[in-house]
Amino acid sequence: MTATATPQGVSQALADHLATQRPEAISDRDRHEARRALVNIVGCALGGAEHEAVRIAIAARGPFGGPPTARALGRREGFDPLLASLINGISSHVHDFDDTTPSNYIHPTSPVASALFAYASANPVSGADFLHAFILGYEAVTRIGNATYPAHYQAGWHSTGSIGVFGAAAAIGRLMGLPPEQMRHALGLAATQAAGIRDNFGAMAKSLHPGRSAEAGYMAALLAAKGFTAGPTPLEGPRGFAHVTTGTSGTFDLSLVTRDLGRDPLLHENTYKPFPCGIVVHPTIDACLQLVAAHGLTAEMIEAVELDVAPLVLDLCNQKDITVGLQGKFSIYHAAGIALARHRAGREEFSDETVNAADVKAMRARVTPRASDKVPEDGVHVTLRLKDGRVLTKELDASIGNIRRPLSDDQLAQKFRDQAEVLTPPRTEALIGALWSLDSAADMATIIDLATPE
Repeated sequence: MTATATPQGVSQALADHLATQRPEAISDRDRHEARRALVNIVGCALGGAEHEAVRIAIAARGPFGGPPTARALGRREGFDPLLASLINGISSHVHDFDDTTPSNYIHPTSPVASALFAYASANPVSGADFLHAFILGYEAVTRIGNATYPAHYQAGWHSTGSIGVFGAAAAIGRLMGLPPEQMRHALGLAATQAAGIRDNFGAMAKSLHPGRSAEAGYMAALLAAKGFTAGPTPLEGPRGFAHVTTGTSGTFDLSLVTRDLGRDPLLHENTYKPFPCGIVVHPTIDACLQLVAAHGLTAEMIEAVELDVAPLVLDLCNQKDITVGLQGKFSIYHAAGIALARHRAGREEFSDETVNAADVKAMRARVTPRASDKVPEDGVHVTLRLKDGRVLTKELDASIGNIRRPLSDDQLAQKFRDQAEVLTPPRTEALIGALWSLDSAADMATIIDLATPE
């Protein structure tokens, strides 16, 4: 339904909350979940710091940057803060290994944390203030995402970019001490820069979305702090974000922006990926790996693979004739192919080399997916037809890493280690420890130093 704005206005109510909420209102549980998100995203940024997309972005934008007062995670160079935000966003998302909220399929941490780490590399920020700003930014993204899902997503927007910008603006605005009216202007300036389309899934441009939303949100806060104004109703106005970006259906519920505002930052909705690809193909990978382990399967034993999946899976991940590793991240065929041919699904399995490998291509050709309304989005029904005549099945309704089977703190730390090749092992361990106790840091610069290669 289309919700009616509160008498005060949805945009202003959210801005008031973002500008005035006291840190002690955050529970210990939510603080810990926020630390989990930051451990995860820093690991992802380190893992993507030397990706080709990052190198191209630096080469293209670097000559036009301002004074190099900031740093990007996992890089030695200096950048201006806005460019550092962009680079952080690209590096932390390019492997599609960052967190996802299944309630709206947004990667909420990348745009928010990318801007925050850039800001904190150029300005003194305590760990406690950093953590609180992150929680508020995350909450802004998730609330607006929930309010406009699924219509906004179905219209073709990649919400990580188009909605992540609000979180970056909120988080930087909070660190800059914006009062409520200026915070509302920052949200309005974020809304008018909202962008990111799903047609870019499987290309470098997808990682540009959180990078640009981090950069644009940061700039929105800078502009608002100097008195740059925006319209009064950026979310609920008749030509505001919700109406404009939900397509012909115009379906949204802005009451979800303000419901339990100040009581629940929605961090419990977040999940962390065990596989670097679209979250909706994780059930297929998980189920196929379980079948391999249970039956000692090899690729040569498998004649055909049948997958019953939720309709959203084929909407997002139906890329079949692929030649690039980034495309593999959005291919249900490749998800089953690597699990059954390679018996693993790490970053290497989504490389250009693996995507074009003969054994993986042969297995992909045996995969037939079918959309079924009876299968949940976090589920799959796998049928393997073996060459010896046997038929093996696996039905899964909760994949590893998702809400009902979350990764543990130890698993997140190991995921971090697996990605931190740009750091020495001792530096990696020191950084993991510092992130788990982030809110006790006197200055985030000490943590950002650890995330810089020696």
